[in-house]
Amino acid sequence: MSPDPSPAAAAAARDLVVVFRRLRARLRELPSGGLTPSQTSVLVRLHRDGASTTTALALAEGVRSQSMTATLSALDDLGLIERSPDPDDGRRHIIALSAAGRAKASADKQGRGEWLARELDRRFDASQLETISAALALLGELA
Repeated sequence: MSPDPSPAAAAAARDLVVVFRRLRARLRELPSGGLTPSQTSVLVRLHRDGASTTTALALAEGVRSQSMTATLSALDDLGLIERSPDPDDGRRHIIALSAAGRAKASADKQGRGEWLARELDRRFDASQLETISAALALLGELA
């Protein structure tokens, strides 16, 4: 059995979780070319994780299948996804990004990265940016 974490490590872990959640939420709030936050989230998930089913997407996004069906219908109407029959179950479809969906997801990802870089530049001086980079390198060892 491993020993309990030190108070400093426990506090750092709590603070880190809060900061990552807030930053993730802030990045999700950025404009995404007319898509709703739920549509953007599904687009990002399909871009990151690849093709999926409606049920798996609903589970991953924490919504009911009916809600996911509506989100996917809107993305389909915009030409951002493609549906193909599931070879293992003819009642289901596999949902994947279309070429337009991949381009949109890539552009949105680039936009979020550019926003973050601008905000880091605006809010922190060179010394602080070095500290952030050093901390991220250490955190990278956890991943």
